[in-house]
Amino acid sequence: MLVDTHCHLNFDSFDLDRAAVVERAAQAGVNRILNPGIDVQTSRAAVELVQAFPAVFAAVGVHPNDASGWSDITLGELRLLAAQPKVVAIGEIGLDYYWQRTERSVQIKAFEQQLDLAADLELPVVVHVRDASQDDRRAMQDALEILVRWQSHLAAHSPDLASRPGVLHSFSGDLDDAWRAAASQFCIGITGPVTFKKAEILRLVAAGLPANHLLIETDAPFLTPHPHRGERNEPAYVRYIAEKIAAVREMAYDNFEQITTDSAERLFRWQVKS
Repeated sequence: MLVDTHCHLNFDSFDLDRAAVVERAAQAGVNRILNPGIDVQTSRAAVELVQAFPAVFAAVGVHPNDASGWSDITLGELRLLAAQPKVVAIGEIGLDYYWQRTERSVQIKAFEQQLDLAADLELPVVVHVRDASQDDRRAMQDALEILVRWQSHLAAHSPDLASRPGVLHSFSGDLDDAWRAAASQFCIGITGPVTFKKAEILRLVAAGLPANHLLIETDAPFLTPHPHRGERNEPAYVRYIAEKIAAVREMAYDNFEQITTDSAERLFRWQVKS
């Protein structure tokens, strides 16, 4: 069994063949897909989408690039959406200093308030972090400081969530960053670029962390892995990511597949709420 822990199935790239994409994923052995929102509208769409596909689950949240209009009303709308069946996480949330579409102070406020919401609801978080450049890595530093502090607070007030606080999605940091996140019990999400020739740092992360801290994800329709690079990505292609990570770890593919599937189950608890 495989899982895709990050895929935007509700995006219009899939409007013409969404059901076929989900069916191809099933044929490839993918039995769970997480669809995160990036704002209230897409979070609502994700919640609606999961009703049509038993294998698909939702996360709700506001992405840092879409947080310029952040308000208490936004937070309230997310709280209502998060109570819906098959919502298993708060996300995609975080910090993005690359595009600068939202002031950093507003990004941080939205990020921290959504972390508080996740704590209230005892849901893990799906975290997006993108630095301004290779030489300016403040986004990762700020995000890790916030996340480590949040997880430490959880340890005192919500031990269960502290043991499975979330995932740093489509990880772009180095091995030291990954170990710092893992020390606070976060998982590291690995996407298609791990299959690219120049992704040596990402392969070091994939090889250097304990396997049970790694999740595999497509971020479809983006970040298509080799050998389909240049095409639209889709959940069935998560297998190429798993195969590459197993290879760089020098471990049996079946073993790695089982470990990452178990890790996703432990994090998201893919069950329909009663």
